[in-house]
Amino acid sequence: MLRAVFIALSESRALRGIAERSRFGQRTSARFVAGKEVADAVRAAAAVNQFGAGVSIDNLGENVTNADEARASAQLYHNLLDEIAAHKLNANVSLKLTHMGLDVDQNMACEIVRELVAKAARMSPRNFVRVDMEGSPYTQRTLDFVHELHRVPGNTGCVGAVIQSYMRRAETDIDKLLSERIRIRLCKGAYKEPADIAFQKKSEVDASYVKLMKILMKSGVFHGLATHDEAIIKEAKAFATRENIPRNAFEFQMLHGIRRDLQQYLVKDGWGVRVYIPFGTEWYPYFMRRLAERPANVLFIAKNLLRR
Repeated sequence: MLRAVFIALSESRALRGIAERSRFGQRTSARFVAGKEVADAVRAAAAVNQFGAGVSIDNLGENVTNADEARASAQLYHNLLDEIAAHKLNANVSLKLTHMGLDVDQNMACEIVRELVAKAARMSPRNFVRVDMEGSPYTQRTLDFVHELHRVPGNTGCVGAVIQSYMRRAETDIDKLLSERIRIRLCKGAYKEPADIAFQKKSEVDASYVKLMKILMKSGVFHGLATHDEAIIKEAKAFATRENIPRNAFEFQMLHGIRRDLQQYLVKDGWGVRVYIPFGTEWYPYFMRRLAERPANVLFIAKNLLRR
Protein backbone atom coordinates (compact mmCIF):
# COMPACT_ATOMS: atom_id res chain seq x y z
CA MET A 1 0.00 0.00 0.00
CA LEU A 2 2.63 2.55 1.10
CA ARG A 3 4.91 1.49 -1.74
CA ALA A 4 2.21 2.26 -4.31
CA VAL A 5 1.55 5.64 -2.68
CA PHE A 6 5.20 6.69 -2.84
CA ILE A 7 5.57 5.54 -6.44
CA ALA A 8 2.52 7.63 -7.37
CA LEU A 9 3.96 10.62 -5.52
CA SER A 10 7.28 10.26 -7.34
CA GLU A 11 5.48 10.67 -10.69
CA SER A 12 3.47 13.78 -9.75
CA ARG A 13 4.84 16.90 -11.44
CA ALA A 14 2.56 19.13 -9.36
CA LEU A 15 3.73 17.71 -6.05
CA ARG A 16 7.33 17.82 -7.23
CA GLY A 17 7.01 21.54 -7.87
CA ILE A 18 5.43 22.12 -4.47
CA ALA A 19 8.04 20.00 -2.68
CA GLU A 20 10.96 21.72 -4.35
CA ARG A 21 9.59 25.16 -3.42
CA SER A 22 8.40 24.30 0.07
CA ARG A 23 10.38 24.98 3.21
CA PHE A 24 10.23 21.33 4.28
CA GLY A 25 11.19 20.10 0.83
CA GLN A 26 14.18 22.42 0.69
CA ARG A 27 15.23 21.38 4.19
CA THR A 28 14.94 17.71 3.31
CA SER A 29 16.85 18.02 0.06
CA ALA A 30 19.54 20.19 1.66
CA ARG A 31 20.01 17.57 4.36
CA PHE A 32 20.43 14.57 2.07
CA VAL A 33 21.35 16.01 -1.35
CA ALA A 34 24.36 18.29 -1.83
CA GLY A 35 22.70 20.52 -4.43
CA LYS A 36 21.91 20.60 -8.13
CA GLU A 37 25.28 21.33 -9.77
CA VAL A 38 28.75 19.80 -9.90
CA ALA A 39 30.02 22.82 -7.97
CA ASP A 40 27.61 22.01 -5.13
CA ALA A 41 28.92 18.45 -4.91
CA VAL A 42 32.52 19.70 -4.97
CA ARG A 43 31.84 22.08 -2.06
CA ALA A 44 30.15 19.34 -0.05
CA ALA A 45 33.02 16.95 -0.77
CA ALA A 46 35.60 19.50 0.34
CA ALA A 47 33.72 20.01 3.62
CA VAL A 48 33.67 16.26 4.28
CA ASN A 49 37.36 15.97 3.40
CA GLN A 50 38.11 18.65 6.00
CA PHE A 51 37.07 16.39 8.86
CA GLY A 52 39.09 13.50 7.42
CA ALA A 53 36.58 11.39 5.48
CA GLY A 54 36.63 10.43 1.82
CA VAL A 55 33.71 10.92 -0.54
CA SER A 56 31.87 9.08 -3.30
CA ILE A 57 29.84 11.45 -5.49
CA ASP A 58 26.73 10.35 -7.39
CA ASN A 59 24.75 12.41 -9.89
CA LEU A 60 21.13 11.49 -9.23
CA GLY A 61 19.38 9.82 -12.12
CA GLU A 62 18.48 6.44 -13.57
CA ASN A 63 16.52 4.81 -16.38
CA VAL A 64 17.19 7.48 -19.00
CA THR A 65 15.02 7.09 -22.09
CA ASN A 66 17.26 8.17 -24.95
CA ALA A 67 20.88 8.27 -26.07
CA ASP A 68 21.21 12.05 -25.72
CA GLU A 69 20.28 11.89 -22.03
CA ALA A 70 22.79 9.07 -21.48
CA ARG A 71 25.62 10.98 -23.18
CA ALA A 72 24.77 14.14 -21.24
CA SER A 73 24.93 12.14 -18.00
CA ALA A 74 28.31 10.73 -19.00
CA GLN A 75 29.68 14.19 -19.84
CA LEU A 76 28.68 15.40 -16.40
CA TYR A 77 30.73 12.57 -14.87
CA HIS A 78 33.72 13.52 -17.03
CA ASN A 79 33.38 17.07 -15.70
CA LEU A 80 33.07 15.73 -12.18
CA LEU A 81 36.31 13.74 -12.45
CA ASP A 82 38.04 16.86 -13.80
CA GLU A 83 36.81 18.88 -10.82
CA ILE A 84 37.92 16.22 -8.35
CA ALA A 85 41.42 16.40 -9.83
CA ALA A 86 41.47 20.19 -10.00
CA HIS A 87 40.45 20.56 -6.34
CA LYS A 88 42.62 17.62 -5.19
CA LEU A 89 39.66 16.01 -3.45
CA ASN A 90 39.69 12.66 -1.72
CA ALA A 91 36.72 11.60 -3.83
CA ASN A 92 35.60 9.01 -6.35
CA VAL A 93 32.35 8.59 -8.27
CA SER A 94 29.37 6.26 -8.23
CA LEU A 95 27.00 5.71 -11.17
CA LYS A 96 24.08 3.58 -12.28
CA LEU A 97 24.19 1.76 -15.60
CA THR A 98 20.60 2.74 -16.39
CA HIS A 99 21.65 6.39 -16.00
CA MET A 100 24.25 5.69 -18.69
CA GLY A 101 21.60 4.29 -21.05
CA LEU A 102 21.50 0.56 -20.28
CA ASP A 103 17.76 0.43 -21.06
CA VAL A 104 18.30 2.32 -24.33
CA ASP A 105 21.34 0.58 -25.83
CA GLN A 106 23.46 -1.79 -23.78
CA ASN A 107 26.51 -1.46 -26.04
CA MET A 108 26.34 2.33 -25.82
CA ALA A 109 26.04 2.25 -22.02
CA CYS A 110 29.00 -0.11 -21.74
CA GLU A 111 31.14 2.08 -23.97
CA ILE A 112 30.20 5.20 -22.01
CA VAL A 113 31.27 3.60 -18.74
CA ARG A 114 34.43 2.14 -20.28
CA GLU A 115 35.50 5.66 -21.21
CA LEU A 116 34.83 6.93 -17.69
CA VAL A 117 36.78 4.10 -16.05
CA ALA A 118 39.65 4.60 -18.51
CA LYS A 119 39.72 8.28 -17.56
CA ALA A 120 39.73 7.46 -13.85
CA ALA A 121 42.59 5.00 -14.39
CA ARG A 122 44.66 7.64 -16.24
CA MET A 123 44.32 10.23 -13.49
CA SER A 124 47.15 11.00 -11.08
CA PRO A 125 46.50 9.77 -8.51
CA ARG A 126 44.36 7.08 -10.12
CA ASN A 127 40.68 7.40 -9.36
CA PHE A 128 37.83 4.92 -9.02
CA VAL A 129 34.35 4.34 -10.46
CA ARG A 130 31.78 2.44 -8.42
CA VAL A 131 29.04 0.81 -10.50
CA ASP A 132 25.96 0.89 -8.29
CA MET A 133 23.59 -2.03 -8.01
CA GLU A 134 19.97 -1.57 -9.07
CA GLY A 135 16.97 -3.89 -8.87
CA SER A 136 17.23 -7.63 -9.53
CA PRO A 137 16.44 -7.40 -13.28
CA TYR A 138 19.82 -5.67 -13.64
CA THR A 139 21.91 -7.71 -11.19
CA GLN A 140 23.61 -10.18 -13.52
CA ARG A 141 24.19 -7.68 -16.34
CA THR A 142 25.74 -5.23 -13.87
CA LEU A 143 28.09 -7.82 -12.38
CA ASP A 144 29.06 -9.18 -15.80
CA PHE A 145 29.97 -5.69 -16.91
CA VAL A 146 32.05 -4.95 -13.81
CA HIS A 147 33.99 -8.18 -14.35
CA GLU A 148 34.54 -7.28 -18.00
CA LEU A 149 35.68 -3.75 -17.17
CA HIS A 150 38.05 -4.89 -14.45
CA ARG A 151 39.82 -7.23 -16.90
CA VAL A 152 40.71 -4.39 -19.26
CA PRO A 153 44.48 -3.74 -18.99
CA GLY A 154 45.08 -0.74 -16.76
CA ASN A 155 41.68 -0.83 -15.06
CA THR A 156 42.59 -3.09 -12.14
CA GLY A 157 41.55 -1.43 -8.90
CA CYS A 158 39.73 1.42 -10.68
CA VAL A 159 36.24 -0.09 -10.91
CA GLY A 160 34.11 -1.82 -8.31
CA ALA A 161 30.71 -3.31 -7.60
CA VAL A 162 27.96 -3.15 -4.99
CA ILE A 163 26.54 -6.24 -3.28
CA GLN A 164 23.27 -6.21 -1.35
CA SER A 165 23.22 -8.55 1.64
CA TYR A 166 19.51 -9.25 1.38
CA MET A 167 20.00 -11.03 -1.94
CA ARG A 168 20.27 -14.80 -1.50
CA ARG A 169 22.87 -14.95 -4.27
CA ALA A 170 25.15 -12.41 -2.56
CA GLU A 171 27.76 -14.83 -1.20
CA THR A 172 28.19 -16.52 -4.59
CA ASP A 173 28.56 -13.13 -6.28
CA ILE A 174 31.13 -12.05 -3.69
CA ASP A 175 33.17 -15.21 -4.23
CA LYS A 176 33.33 -14.48 -7.97
CA LEU A 177 34.26 -10.83 -7.46
CA LEU A 178 36.95 -11.69 -4.93
CA SER A 179 38.45 -14.26 -7.30
CA GLU A 180 39.43 -11.25 -9.43
CA ARG A 181 40.14 -8.99 -6.43
CA ILE A 182 37.37 -6.55 -7.35
CA ARG A 183 36.50 -3.95 -4.73
CA ILE A 184 33.02 -4.24 -3.24
CA ARG A 185 30.65 -1.92 -1.42
CA LEU A 186 28.46 -4.03 0.86
CA CYS A 187 25.02 -2.66 1.71
CA LYS A 188 21.82 -4.22 2.98
CA GLY A 189 19.66 -3.39 -0.06
CA ALA A 190 16.65 -1.13 -0.50
CA TYR A 191 14.67 -2.47 -3.48
CA LYS A 192 11.47 -4.45 -3.14
CA GLU A 193 12.39 -8.03 -4.05
CA PRO A 194 10.43 -11.29 -3.77
CA ALA A 195 11.15 -13.81 -1.02
CA ASP A 196 12.51 -16.44 -3.39
CA ILE A 197 15.52 -14.25 -4.24
CA ALA A 198 15.86 -11.98 -1.20
CA PHE A 199 15.67 -12.30 2.57
CA GLN A 200 12.63 -10.49 3.95
CA LYS A 201 13.27 -10.40 7.71
CA LYS A 202 15.57 -7.77 9.15
CA SER A 203 17.29 -10.38 11.29
CA GLU A 204 18.11 -12.45 8.19
CA VAL A 205 19.39 -9.44 6.25
CA ASP A 206 21.55 -8.37 9.19
CA ALA A 207 22.95 -11.88 9.70
CA SER A 208 23.80 -12.09 6.01
CA TYR A 209 25.47 -8.67 6.16
CA VAL A 210 27.69 -9.63 9.10
CA LYS A 211 28.69 -12.93 7.48
CA LEU A 212 29.58 -11.26 4.18
CA MET A 213 31.28 -8.36 5.95
CA LYS A 214 33.71 -10.75 7.64
CA ILE A 215 34.49 -12.46 4.34
CA LEU A 216 35.31 -9.09 2.79
CA MET A 217 37.37 -7.89 5.72
CA LYS A 218 39.58 -11.00 5.61
CA SER A 219 39.97 -10.96 1.82
CA GLY A 220 42.96 -8.64 1.63
CA VAL A 221 41.08 -6.44 -0.85
CA PHE A 222 40.00 -2.90 0.12
CA HIS A 223 36.21 -2.81 0.53
CA GLY A 224 33.50 -0.45 1.77
CA LEU A 225 31.03 -1.39 4.50
CA ALA A 226 27.97 0.75 3.82
CA THR A 227 25.92 0.90 7.01
CA HIS A 228 24.64 3.25 9.72
CA ASP A 229 23.81 0.29 11.97
CA GLU A 230 25.84 0.90 15.13
CA ALA A 231 25.62 -2.75 16.22
CA ILE A 232 27.14 -3.87 12.92
CA ILE A 233 29.78 -1.15 13.06
CA LYS A 234 30.71 -2.29 16.58
CA GLU A 235 30.97 -5.89 15.36
CA ALA A 236 33.18 -4.85 12.43
CA LYS A 237 35.53 -2.96 14.73
CA ALA A 238 35.72 -5.88 17.16
CA PHE A 239 36.33 -8.35 14.32
CA ALA A 240 39.12 -6.19 12.90
CA THR A 241 40.79 -6.12 16.32
CA ARG A 242 40.46 -9.89 16.85
CA GLU A 243 41.77 -10.73 13.39
CA ASN A 244 44.54 -8.10 13.37
CA ILE A 245 43.01 -6.40 10.34
CA PRO A 246 44.52 -2.92 9.91
CA ARG A 247 42.11 -0.01 10.23
CA ASN A 248 43.14 1.24 6.79
CA ALA A 249 42.34 -2.11 5.12
CA PHE A 250 38.66 -1.20 4.66
CA GLU A 251 36.32 1.74 5.21
CA PHE A 252 32.88 2.44 6.59
CA GLN A 253 30.56 4.18 4.13
CA MET A 254 27.64 6.40 5.11
CA LEU A 255 25.15 8.72 3.49
CA HIS A 256 25.50 12.49 3.28
CA GLY A 257 23.43 14.11 6.01
CA ILE A 258 22.87 10.99 8.10
CA ARG A 259 24.74 10.44 11.38
CA ARG A 260 27.37 13.09 10.82
CA ASP A 261 28.20 12.71 14.51
CA LEU A 262 29.01 9.03 13.99
CA GLN A 263 30.99 9.75 10.84
CA GLN A 264 33.19 12.23 12.67
CA TYR A 265 33.56 9.98 15.71
CA LEU A 266 34.80 7.09 13.58
CA VAL A 267 37.32 9.32 11.80
CA LYS A 268 38.65 10.64 15.12
CA ASP A 269 38.89 7.06 16.37
CA GLY A 270 41.15 6.18 13.44
CA TRP A 271 38.73 4.31 11.15
CA GLY A 272 38.35 4.98 7.46
CA VAL A 273 35.07 6.64 6.46
CA ARG A 274 33.67 7.54 3.04
CA VAL A 275 30.52 9.64 2.66
CA TYR A 276 28.18 9.05 -0.29
CA ILE A 277 27.18 12.48 -1.66
CA PRO A 278 24.29 12.61 -4.16
CA PHE A 279 23.55 15.74 -6.15
CA GLY A 280 21.41 16.80 -9.09
CA THR A 281 18.01 18.11 -10.06
CA GLU A 282 16.18 14.80 -9.59
CA TRP A 283 16.16 14.82 -5.80
CA TYR A 284 12.36 14.65 -5.41
CA PRO A 285 11.70 11.54 -7.52
CA TYR A 286 14.89 9.99 -6.11
CA PHE A 287 13.74 10.64 -2.54
CA MET A 288 10.25 9.26 -3.15
CA ARG A 289 11.53 6.15 -4.91
CA ARG A 290 13.80 5.43 -1.95
CA LEU A 291 10.74 5.55 0.29
CA ALA A 292 8.78 3.38 -2.15
CA GLU A 293 11.53 0.77 -2.16
CA ARG A 294 11.45 0.48 1.61
CA PRO A 295 8.68 2.40 3.43
CA ALA A 296 10.40 1.77 6.78
CA ASN A 297 12.85 4.45 5.64
CA VAL A 298 10.18 7.06 6.46
CA LEU A 299 10.76 6.66 10.20
CA PHE A 300 14.53 6.37 9.71
CA ILE A 301 14.72 9.65 7.78
CA ALA A 302 12.33 11.44 10.12
CA LYS A 303 14.50 10.49 13.11
CA ASN A 304 17.68 11.62 11.36
CA LEU A 305 16.25 15.00 10.40
CA LEU A 306 16.34 15.74 14.13
CA ARG A 307 19.93 14.59 14.63
CA ARG A 308 23.17 16.39 13.96
